[in-house]
Amino acid sequence: MIAIIDYDAGNLKSVEKALISLGESPVVTRDKEILLSADKVILPGVGAFGEAMDKLHQYELVEVIQKVAENGTPLLGICLGLQLFFESSQESEGVKGLGLLPGRILRFPNTLGLKVPHMGWNSLKIKPEGRLFKGIDSGAYVYFVHSYYLEAKRQSDVAATAEYGLTFGASVERDNLFACQFHPEKSSDTGLHILKNFIELT
Repeated sequence: MIAIIDYDAGNLKSVEKALISLGESPVVTRDKEILLSADKVILPGVGAFGEAMDKLHQYELVEVIQKVAENGTPLLGICLGLQLFFESSQESEGVKGLGLLPGRILRFPNTLGLKVPHMGWNSLKIKPEGRLFKGIDSGAYVYFVHSYYLEAKRQSDVAATAEYGLTFGASVERDNLFACQFHPEKSSDTGLHILKNFIELT
């Protein structure tokens, strides 16, 4: 069973629909017991880092997510979900993230002369060992909407990068933790392939 964490995030329905299209029957929930017994868990998200952490605390989900990670259950963060995996974000100074992985979230600088948010299709540079990207060629295009990007402390956590005035971590993998800054549920066949790879993880 795949559980999607419900903490009033914006893209729950699109993630749910994508999984249903792949033949899954996901459960959208904030129930602790269901989340801890799920085979796989997804943390989606659209919105602000600080508000999201407030919601996770309000629904008493922070320790649940940390326990899911500790238990070795495959956990996938999407967009804001990726950012919440890390320690902090410039978007919400003083707010601690989930701290599942070391690193911080930074705002795209205005000095790049590019529009912020970074919105639209962009290609990925994929590391060959990336398990989410099995069967996907480096250079594949996926869909992004974000104003903040990942600066990981360990480059070994980064499974794919993208370019938008600078190189940033577009996807991470460490043991049972997986996350994408882009939206696989909005990334056409490539995105569905990524979600299918997550579903099939053993």
